[in-house]
Amino acid sequence: MIVDYARVSTQDQNTDFQVDALEKAGTEQVFKEQITGKFKDRPELNQCLRMLRSGDTLIVWKLDRLARSLKDRRFSTQLSK
Repeated sequence: MIVDYARVSTQDQNTDFQVDALEKAGTEQVFKEQITGKFKDRPELNQCLRMLRSGDTLIVWKLDRLARSLKDRRFSTQLSK
């Protein structure tokens, strides 16, 4: 399954541009949220990571949509499970 994650940082922004680009990859499910990356608890990202299974592909528009820095790669432990 191809899963996409799109995030914008403020309520003034929207994910339309990211989603349009991601859908060209043939996505089967898109997770979207409007929340700053500084928050550790991002409900849509958490749900997205929980549903991924072996063989699935996670696509993001830019890597900074997943984490603000290499130090903030808490999601990588979830992906390896």
